[in-house]
Amino acid sequence: MPAVQLVIEYWMLLIPLALHITGILFIFDVIMNGRTSQGTIAWVMALFFFPYLAVFLYLVFGARRIQRHAVAHQSGSTAIHHLGRDLRMDQRLGCLMVRDTPIIDVLSDIYQLPVMVGNRCTLLINGEATFDSILEGIRSARRHVLIQFFIVRDGDLADRIKSALIDRVKAGVQVYFLLDQIGSVGLSRSYTDALRAAGVNVGIFRMGGGMLNRFRINFRNHRKLVVVDGAMSWVGGHNIGDEYLDGGRRFDHWRDTHVKMEGPVTLAVQLCFAEDWHWACGKLPEIPWDPPPCTGGEAVLCIPTGPGDLVESCSLMMVQAINLAKHRCWILTPYFVPDVAVIKALQLAAMRGVDVRILIPGNPDKRVVWWAAHTYLFEVAVAGVRMFTYRKGYMHQKVFLVDDTLAGVGTVNLDNRSLRINFEITMAFTDPDFIRKVEKMCRDDFAASDPLTTDDVYRRSMAFRLAIRTARLFSPIL
Repeated sequence: MPAVQLVIEYWMLLIPLALHITGILFIFDVIMNGRTSQGTIAWVMALFFFPYLAVFLYLVFGARRIQRHAVAHQSGSTAIHHLGRDLRMDQRLGCLMVRDTPIIDVLSDIYQLPVMVGNRCTLLINGEATFDSILEGIRSARRHVLIQFFIVRDGDLADRIKSALIDRVKAGVQVYFLLDQIGSVGLSRSYTDALRAAGVNVGIFRMGGGMLNRFRINFRNHRKLVVVDGAMSWVGGHNIGDEYLDGGRRFDHWRDTHVKMEGPVTLAVQLCFAEDWHWACGKLPEIPWDPPPCTGGEAVLCIPTGPGDLVESCSLMMVQAINLAKHRCWILTPYFVPDVAVIKALQLAAMRGVDVRILIPGNPDKRVVWWAAHTYLFEVAVAGVRMFTYRKGYMHQKVFLVDDTLAGVGTVNLDNRSLRINFEITMAFTDPDFIRKVEKMCRDDFAASDPLTTDDVYRRSMAFRLAIRTARLFSPIL
């Protein structure tokens, strides 16, 4: 018995000591790689004084950049960089890359992808239109299909997608299916096994190599895109799940937006997929890169962003879009937990007379994030920014509209996770006809919404006001 007690006492001393030492080691990592002084100080204090909890939290939430991915970006020596360079230098694409679109030329410099002309774009409102279009496109594939989603859930829609992909493999089409490990954690093993057995190339996007990265859930690939034959592509807010069609059990309606693009810009979307596949699987997909024919006259820019970028490209994109506004800046987002730079850009836009509107869900799927959004109302409303809540079911779209000159549709939520931590993709449009369609869609959504004012918050219970202030504390990781 004394021997057992001695062993217990030994471990009771060793474990706290190990946690303190680990905390100190993490402190060096924080100091060397911290993004902001406030965040660095908070982590240092937590790791030093409360290592028993902070060490585990840092393992999960601590890092803000995938170092190996960032180094690969900087070196420019990987296979994917050679592919991207060769694509940009392809003389067959020279006449399709333009620099006479000042509204988005600066945005194109953020990720060094060109504005591509010769496209035809279709706005897809809600799940039925989106997945009817995607399934039709998959069935038409003759060379390859690339499909990537953050969330894939078992159900009727997932089965329809699976059947369409397997049919294409049987027809000799190359199919690559990439899904995020965290977002699709609930997907049954039998689903991916069936795809692999049929000949579909299935990839899982994980957080990265190394012991520490295995614990981190921050680095999620939040992109949702489909590419068919390098000529057609789809990007937007929908994931693969039955609720994206009918709202599921929680909501009586699901409001979301995708966009279909036909033409040269699809090569940029394809490059985005190839980079993600290379990161997840260590090799490039074996697909052709021939320029597709021009199908229209629209100029479109593909902006992929993520924690591997050398600058905080997603935050820069949003700040630049807001700063461009002279008359109108409408943002429709399911999550509104912005960083300081975005808050200041919104305030300045409203102060110079811009009609700045933010639309968020009235019925949330993530209540903590929704609570936190209410605290930012006080900061933006004082400058003249108006906030609205969507009352018809749940709104999940990620759309912004600037004046009559710029529209964005993609996967970016206006929160710290999208702005800094997730891999995202946004398509930027300048065509007047397409922008008018986005404007009409936005007006319909605002018509189905209610204004949210500071008085509305003050009239709520003390418990609600305490909840939203507490939720705000977690905004860096929401």
